[in-house]
Amino acid sequence: MSNRKFHTDSRIPVKNTYEPRDLKNFSYNKDLGDPGQFPFTRGVYPTMYREHLWTMRQYTGFGSAEETNKRFKYLLSQGQTGLSTAFDLPTQLGYDSDSKRAHGEVGKVGVPICTLADMEILLQDIPLNKVSTSMTINATAPILLAMYIAVAEKQGVKQDQIRGTTQNDILKEFAARNLYIYPPKHSLRLVVDVIEYCVKNLSRWHPISISGYHIREAGADAVQEVAYALSNAQQYVDACLERGLKINDIAPSLSFFFACRNDFFEEVAKFRVARRLWARIVKDEYGGSEESCKMKFHVQTSGETLTAQQPDVNVIRVTLQALAAVLGGAQSLHTNSRDEALGLPTEESVKIALRTQQTIAYESGVTKVTDPMGGSFYLEALTNEVENKIGQEMKRVRKMGGAMIAIENGYMQGAIRDSAYKLQARIESGEETVIGVNRFIEEGKPNVNIHRIPQTAVEQQLKRIRRVKGTRDKTQVNGAIQRLQRSAKTGDNVMPAIIGAVKSYATLQEISDVLRKVFGEQSKSAMI
Repeated sequence: MSNRKFHTDSRIPVKNTYEPRDLKNFSYNKDLGDPGQFPFTRGVYPTMYREHLWTMRQYTGFGSAEETNKRFKYLLSQGQTGLSTAFDLPTQLGYDSDSKRAHGEVGKVGVPICTLADMEILLQDIPLNKVSTSMTINATAPILLAMYIAVAEKQGVKQDQIRGTTQNDILKEFAARNLYIYPPKHSLRLVVDVIEYCVKNLSRWHPISISGYHIREAGADAVQEVAYALSNAQQYVDACLERGLKINDIAPSLSFFFACRNDFFEEVAKFRVARRLWARIVKDEYGGSEESCKMKFHVQTSGETLTAQQPDVNVIRVTLQALAAVLGGAQSLHTNSRDEALGLPTEESVKIALRTQQTIAYESGVTKVTDPMGGSFYLEALTNEVENKIGQEMKRVRKMGGAMIAIENGYMQGAIRDSAYKLQARIESGEETVIGVNRFIEEGKPNVNIHRIPQTAVEQQLKRIRRVKGTRDKTQVNGAIQRLQRSAKTGDNVMPAIIGAVKSYATLQEISDVLRKVFGEQSKSAMI
């Protein structure tokens, strides 16, 4: 018999077989419950996908608002059921496309949005009372949400009719992604401003999507991904309660965002654990209602697992990851395209990615029963073990004083770095196999069409911002900017002032610069 030892991606030992005795102190009612019942291990709805499929969102944004609008319409025509918007780096960092600091980055990894005019084109002919929109935006989330609200109003859509999500999770930016602008204290204040405004005015909008995804993509394992996401979530809830908001007003509006990698069973277990742990935290620590205990989450297949070598193999990786997300009970899903390790996805590639979801939904049979993997001795034992590991890591963070302090003292960043290093070492030694990279290698470059952003798209964007700046009412803009500055200084919720500013066609950078002036700007080196 082989002495080889097996582990999950999170280094949890895996036995040869599992039996009922492996489920120590296991209680069906306490640990599982029926689907749609606390602690929601088996899903947040009694029938899950038998009644309604997950929302299918393909993450899209590049070049210009015009080009991205065309891709939106193409995907909707192919059966996509919700929009998911990627913004370029200058937009995420509060710089207009004509800024010197934006040079070379305009439209490269997402769509550039500088003024309300850009947002109007991005959403042209898309009915915002019928389509939900997810926006991956954090430091400038209040501004982009304000623009979305303004476009909806121009369409005659009331604020309580629009549906969607702003990512708005700034803590994970400090921990893993580095796209922040202001110091942590002021950044957290802006997050709470958005949550408070949405709770009171946008009843169908999720004001924050608490992201384990970027933590995982930075190198964390599955345990760290959920532990740090839930720790961050507690920090946000605590800040909202300090503001005077009520748990049963906040919690139902929160959403979560997780990655899905290749360890199929661990990923399914991870999603079930995240639901169960969050339900218990909201009930036991905050006294939330059963509705408040329901965790709803979006999943994106892992971009970090995609390879430039043999890109067609990525279709298989994405299929397995998407299936794990569905079996884990996701509410919405993005499937990565096969060519994303080489560049922005082509139209053909993104259609294959969408068809992957549709094939799982309509042909695989996995949607016929809620939680079809529930009751597997291996899965239930693994779920319990993953929960135990996540709970231990969350206790470490809590002992430090919470997520903010764990980030400020570099604990989270260090743990993620260590995990990333160990994984890379296993790949380089051959302990972990990556097809096409360290095994089954093929010579030569892949013959793949790469989607490139034409320079004309950048020029079009620069012309528009110059035109807007030259034709708007400068007195109106100056008045709106002054009102925003007062709100930021006095501690009032800044959302009404930002909405007023975007309606005057103040630019993203003009608004961000006001906040930089009041709050200061966080040094990148201070958070490493």
